[in-house]
Amino acid sequence: MEELIKKIEEQQVKIDAIYVSVEKLRKYFLWTLVVTVVTVALPLIAMAFVLPYAISTISSTYGGLQ
Repeated sequence: MEELIKKIEEQQVKIDAIYVSVEKLRKYFLWTLVVTVVTVALPLIAMAFVLPYAISTISSTYGGLQ
């Protein structure tokens, strides 16, 4: 009976260590997602606003040459 209790306690220690490791991994994936959104999605959204202005400026600049 003592051997069974000892094994259960050892398993609980290992389960706790796995839980800590998984939580660290979850936080890593979360921050990876945040960095990806900031570096990919936000520049695309900014381009949606900047590109029309740049095109109109370029077309007005070169439009007078014809």
